Amino acid sequence: MKKIAILIDGGYLRAISMHDGKQYTPDFIEKFAAQCKAVDEEFLRILYYDCPPYEGYQRLPVSGVMHHFTAANQWLVDLSKRDLFAVRRGVLKFRGFKPKNIPVNPAALTDADFKPDFEQKGVDMRIGLDIAVYSESQAVERIVLVSNDTDCVPALKHGRRSGLQIVIIQLPNCTVAPELLAHADYKRPVSWP
Repeated sequence: MKKIAILIDGGYLRAISMHDGKQYTPDFIEKFAAQCKAVDEEFLRILYYDCPPYEGYQRLPVSGVMHHFTAANQWLVDLSKRDLFAVRRGVLKFRGFKPKNIPVNPAALTDADFKPDFEQKGVDMRIGLDIAVYSESQAVERIVLVSNDTDCVPALKHGRRSGLQIVIIQLPNCTVAPELLAHADYKRPVSWP
């Protein structure tokens, strides 16, 4: 049996699964992770990388009224309590508002014509650091990566040079970035639970 660590980019998994109409819950994430493991593999750990929802006050783009963004992150707490799961938290940054539709009619704009623009920060760095730690510790033989972020390429190269096998998970209806495949040993298609 090969010992593996599964590294899941939560923002990526959430976007693709919700686009396909899936309900994104800790149960769904746990079932999905189980499907990423091959029969000749056993889990050391399942690392889940995501950002808690944004919370704070921002001025709306047209009216200038202060809006309070509130969100619950209990689902991340619940996920972290599951067997073999570890949650690595990045930060969600507010980057302003962007139009919902283009072109815009400047004469008739309202706050409802805009949506908040958020950027996930620190997740790819945490993924890279964990790959480096596993590369040095040799606690696993394979890294199974659920991400399509090409910022992970240097970490994948380091992992392979250290003797780890790299498996890239291909989500349903998605194409894996060629840059990731160039630095992986296997591509593993996985269906939704």
